[in-house]
Amino acid sequence: MSTETVAGQQPETGPARGRIKCVVWDLDNTLWDGVLLEDGAVTVRPEVVAEIKRLDELGILHSIASRNDHDAVMTRLRETGLEEYFLHPQINWNPKSHSVAEVAKALNIGADTLAFVDDQPFEREEVAHALPQVLTVDAADVATALRTEDFQPRFVTDESRVRRAMYRSAAERDQVEREYTGTSEEFLATLDMVFTIAPAQEADLQRAEELTLRTNQLNSTGRTYSYDELHELSRSEDHLLLVAGLTDKYGSYGKIGLALVEKGSPAWHLRMMLMSCRVMSRGVGTVLLNHIMGLAKADGARLRADFVETGRNRVMYVTYAFAGFTETEREGSRLVLESTLDTIQPPPAYLTLDIA
Repeated sequence: MSTETVAGQQPETGPARGRIKCVVWDLDNTLWDGVLLEDGAVTVRPEVVAEIKRLDELGILHSIASRNDHDAVMTRLRETGLEEYFLHPQINWNPKSHSVAEVAKALNIGADTLAFVDDQPFEREEVAHALPQVLTVDAADVATALRTEDFQPRFVTDESRVRRAMYRSAAERDQVEREYTGTSEEFLATLDMVFTIAPAQEADLQRAEELTLRTNQLNSTGRTYSYDELHELSRSEDHLLLVAGLTDKYGSYGKIGLALVEKGSPAWHLRMMLMSCRVMSRGVGTVLLNHIMGLAKADGARLRADFVETGRNRVMYVTYAFAGFTETEREGSRLVLESTLDTIQPPPAYLTLDIA
């Protein structure tokens, strides 16, 4: 039995609206009419190109999983002006499920945020069997299937429109890092990173909601917050809503962190903290947390933090532990961690911290 998701019907797990971060495309008789290695000249389907460009404007990324000759495909994509739209294309003779998994790994996103489009039922079934979290789409249904809520973020932010460019910059950084012969810290020092922390402003709230919806691995509770909730919290005298950003010499990572603190005595309570997976390898995971620890200590308070085990956020638990937090309460998957704030780590020497 097919495990494909019917257009307009939500899968049983995962967030509903706007859950798809990347569409992985087959090529022969999907992106173009014909089989490249048999027909030579193939004609790109204009309706598919239109969908690729429309989704790109929404901040949805694209990649390729195709059993094909790599050089022939890349030549054809360059001829049609489409090469720039596809990140980490997998053009080889491996099973499609392997290629789709490689795309998720390269982009550092979950399989449940991927959609796979192919004209062949066998290929869709193979991916669905190996990666049941992936939403599979028949190429014949592109006109309707890519317009369901899975592909419709609530907001299209400025960062959404340049997301592909940010991922391309990240790929350039990664390539330079692979070729670098020094230590990790020495490489990070070459990036001229600037980490900014500021109270959330009105213009930040759409991106803040997007962060809660799209961030899974580095999210302390897994909870999502709506724009209206965040707007109210940003105006609350009892709460502190902070956003973090990161830039380096290659460009901006955008707004990559969010924290919600409930102030009080004798303890402040960190209700939520998250960081984008884009910065997992940049050694900045504790910067925002240590800043909040410093604010609480300056207020004469301890700092407690909510943590909910989601099965995907173990890295965030390690972040708290590394910063000196210990468990004080546990009820099932829900924990409360606490720090006495005896030791607060300074920002890493390889970045500049800019506090607004």
